[in-house]
Amino acid sequence: MDASHEPAVGSYYHLRHVSLAGRACKGLACFAARNDAPHRWQEAHGDTPPIYCIGQCYRGPAAYGDDGPVHIESVCQPAVLLHHVGTAAVRTMAAYLAHGGGQALRQVLATPKAVVLDIIAASGLRGRGGAGFPTGQKWLAVARAQAARKYVVVNADEGDPGSFSDRLLIEDDPFRLIEAVVIAGVTVGATRGYLYVRGEYGEAVAILRAALDDARAHGWLGRQVLGSEYPFELDLVVGHGSYVCGEETAMLSAIEGRRPEVRLRPPQITEVGLWGAPTLVNNVETLCAVPWIVTHGAAAYAAIGHGRSRGTKLLSLNSRFKRPGLYEVPFGMPLRQIVDALGGGLRHGTLLGVMVGGPLAGIVPPALLDTPLDYEALHAIGCAVGHGGVIAFGDDTTIPEIVAEVFRFGAAESCGKCTPCHLGSPELARMFEAVVAGQRVEQARWRALIDALAQTSLCGHGRGLAEFAQAIERHYPEELAACWT
Repeated sequence: MDASHEPAVGSYYHLRHVSLAGRACKGLACFAARNDAPHRWQEAHGDTPPIYCIGQCYRGPAAYGDDGPVHIESVCQPAVLLHHVGTAAVRTMAAYLAHGGGQALRQVLATPKAVVLDIIAASGLRGRGGAGFPTGQKWLAVARAQAARKYVVVNADEGDPGSFSDRLLIEDDPFRLIEAVVIAGVTVGATRGYLYVRGEYGEAVAILRAALDDARAHGWLGRQVLGSEYPFELDLVVGHGSYVCGEETAMLSAIEGRRPEVRLRPPQITEVGLWGAPTLVNNVETLCAVPWIVTHGAAAYAAIGHGRSRGTKLLSLNSRFKRPGLYEVPFGMPLRQIVDALGGGLRHGTLLGVMVGGPLAGIVPPALLDTPLDYEALHAIGCAVGHGGVIAFGDDTTIPEIVAEVFRFGAAESCGKCTPCHLGSPELARMFEAVVAGQRVEQARWRALIDALAQTSLCGHGRGLAEFAQAIERHYPEELAACWT
């Protein structure tokens, strides 16, 4: 399964033979806070290869192995996801069972699978990895697929700079995730699952290994799940450094031991996925909501939220806020409340804008902070919920600097399979590096490259970079106008 030692595969990864100890983070959240610790940012800038996020955005600029406490808070009553995250971490099966864990799995084992599928659909749960696709539709597609074998894959490749919610869920509540994966497997008819975790999350990987052994010893995995007729096994796969492995088809290739480049679709992976079999892929936060939905009911979950965005969302606030940390909020909360009431505003300086959802999402200007946290509402202003990373930029950063940094990141993480992304993103980075240095560049060249990314990129990496650029054009036209010849 792991062929990453082969040259054609291993050469793809950034961190295959790189020690992370003491390395500084070059992610966008740390870039936004670079002036708070210039020496640390210089370390990150000089490291080769760069590390683009280590999931410590609440204390940026951050360095690997030098973590500290993080503020964790749910403003939802009741909390859906953060019961055990923080001071009440549950890292043994005995403790998880003592806190009521396993109830949802036992309920599912005694319930017709069609009923479970209806519960997930009726809850309104949508994918929390960025796309926001209805979870019930995805589960139903895999359940209906006729095949001798099926798989469930957990996307724990939380590579969006600015996000750390999945890391904390894994580290403090690993059995909730395992329970959810087994529920998904039993419901859609899969007999094996894979947890794909980014290698930058060393502690999460160690905790998951121990939790899988504990779950196996308690009969949750194996030929009979809790003595039922259903078999299910779950394996752990650790990445070696690649943002694009968060794209589900690239991740499946990585699990198969092949070069993890993006695949053409159709066919969809619900029909032809891992090793050609129907495959269900969900991210950590999506799955961790499932036990709560099963035990509390679809209506209780659907009662939370706004419009077509139901339930709660985890938001990772970066260190530029006065109160950075992980927050669970109901959909529909205005961004202004998130920035000012939860985050406490900026620690210093004036707000330039807020990037919500990672580097492939737009920046929301201060004038639009009354926009609700909602998939459709943010899409309407050219931005996105994404994975829920919330990066505040102050007035010590300029729009051209942000554009240059985003495209440097995009170029470094491009898989190289399609020309617009592979060649266009570094060219756009160079253009705005020139702008930052005091030069002006051709607007027509910018427009041609952005159009090529938007219309011909193979996957969401190139298209997302184009969407970021289009949002900058929309919300910061004066800043861009000063860049053109």
